[in-house]
Amino acid sequence: MDLIAPALELSALEKLREEELEEARLIQQGMFPPVTFSKGSITMAHKIQPVTEVGGDFLDYFALSDETLGLYLGDVSGKGLPAALYSALAVGTLRGVHKTGACPTMVLEVLNKRLTLRGIPYRYAAVQYALYDPQTRRMQISSAGLPGPLYVTAEGCLELYLPGIPPGVLSETRYEVSVLELKPGDSVVFFTDGITDARNHRDEFFDIERLTRICKQLYGSPPEELLDRIFAAVEEFSGGRPQHDDMTVAVFHCGQ
Repeated sequence: MDLIAPALELSALEKLREEELEEARLIQQGMFPPVTFSKGSITMAHKIQPVTEVGGDFLDYFALSDETLGLYLGDVSGKGLPAALYSALAVGTLRGVHKTGACPTMVLEVLNKRLTLRGIPYRYAAVQYALYDPQTRRMQISSAGLPGPLYVTAEGCLELYLPGIPPGVLSETRYEVSVLELKPGDSVVFFTDGITDARNHRDEFFDIERLTRICKQLYGSPPEELLDRIFAAVEEFSGGRPQHDDMTVAVFHCGQ
């Protein structure tokens, strides 16, 4: 009897933990936007594949009152439930800033100040923020610690190099902005490093070159088709090897 009671208690605790994780997963899913969002000739779509029940990747896309469209993608340090909690903090902070229609650099600077004020050790949030004006077809992008994004055009696929220290690391940080002039058929592909850092059984990385080739081959395709192709390619490349980072891709597509 003395041995049975602790076993039952452990089983009950494990069941409670599973239930809590499932509830946390549902709450986090509620923070994400619809899988596909369309407005005029613009379509935005995403796919998220966490390595545990909940993850540290986050994103959103939305229309602002001045008719501009916004998109942000983020990846916080760490994995699992602690990362999910910190991503909720980052998302809540971002949502309190982006609704003003401020330029991407200002949004990231405010986010950085607020996260560093909280002072959570060893936690930070790599983020990219983009603002698109459908009247001028201009997209402004600022980045803070994420790779890419990729600019997919009829002429090819270009990786944008946008430097920036992730918010939550240094209190006084400035960010740069890159401006794209999108044409009908163009796409901008945002992604977290879980995609390019995926490994196969030979310990090789999926890397940016493979991702670039896929995007170039599927120029002009619907975002959903591009997303399916990217994740299928990563799965085929890894050969079933378990991955150790969340994977997220968001596609901003300018229709004809």
